[in-house]
Amino acid sequence: MSAPARGTDGPAVDGAAPGDPAAGGSAAAGASRAVLTETAFRSAARHWPTGVAVLTARWAGVDHAKTVSSFSTLSLDPLLIGVAVSRHSPLAAAVREGGRFAVSVLGEHQAALARRFAAPGAGRAPGGFADLPVLAAPAGPPVLAGAPAWFSARLHAELPAGDHLLLVGAVLAVGEGAGRPLLHHAARYRRLGPELQSTDVPLRGVGA
Repeated sequence: MSAPARGTDGPAVDGAAPGDPAAGGSAAAGASRAVLTETAFRSAARHWPTGVAVLTARWAGVDHAKTVSSFSTLSLDPLLIGVAVSRHSPLAAAVREGGRFAVSVLGEHQAALARRFAAPGAGRAPGGFADLPVLAAPAGPPVLAGAPAWFSARLHAELPAGDHLLLVGAVLAVGEGAGRPLLHHAARYRRLGPELQSTDVPLRGVGA
């Protein structure tokens, strides 16, 4: 059987990517393709709505915080949660050194807090929590008062995920408040809409 032909124009063949020397392309073409792939990825991700939370950690007496949308409950046995942060975030180091973190699920009335802790450096400025009502979680870092829900956890695992780290926490305590959750969709903060009409399909949780 003859080897597959390799061309210099059009899509790669035999698994070679455009810009790969094996495909006859240039390094510049490979770089261009990488940019386009990231752009397409980001564009598609904008269609996935998420909740909004503030991740907090305490290290050496300093409270750190950051707005995140990559929070998820992971397991019921044992009780685990997960949140992804940049590998280079000071918050990742604070969680690692302190061994604890907390997640405050924000309500629709807390969009200003989401914007505040999304700003670079805002979550580790001295006295950053001085003007905010907080609750002392039983196991460590503070949680934001007025949040519809919060989770306090011990660092269970730290998993590399490309340019991010997945921080897995063993849940030590939870709490609930009132209010509707704040949502993030298409780069905007939004409110939860009206409930859709029920169907005959049995309602089981996502992933159940």
